[in-house]
Amino acid sequence: MSTQDWLSNRRGEWYVVAQAVVMTAALFAPILDGRLGTGIALAAGAALSIAGLAIVVIGSIRLGRNLSPFPKPRDDGGLVREGIFSLVRHPIYSGFIFLTLGWSLVWTSLAGLIGALILLALFDIKARREERWLETKFAEYAEYRRRVKKLIPFVY
Repeated sequence: MSTQDWLSNRRGEWYVVAQAVVMTAALFAPILDGRLGTGIALAAGAALSIAGLAIVVIGSIRLGRNLSPFPKPRDDGGLVREGIFSLVRHPIYSGFIFLTLGWSLVWTSLAGLIGALILLALFDIKARREERWLETKFAEYAEYRRRVKKLIPFVY
């Protein structure tokens, strides 16, 4: 892939760059203000982080050859609506959000929490762009979109 391809943002390359920056910042945010949590915060954060990682792995496996860091669907890809995709349309984004939120709880980090919220906003924007491409490519996407929540199962 040439530099010009990245600069053109034809597949949503800038979303990938932004998400890498935000995720890295959120990972290291506890250095600014965090301390290892105790009790409920530590347990809830660890559980949320583990659940988030599991969702990322399950979503990635389920996507199979459709997996790409870019929001534009692969030309040879299909629409996946089964398994974890029947609970949430963007489980990999969801998993990273839960993982980051859990990490901020583990470290009782306000900076980490802000990073998780920024990541939520970024993935919401990235998902909107991705869904425009998916609706263009798959006629059945509109019905799927009405039926299944975007980022937080049963909520949003």
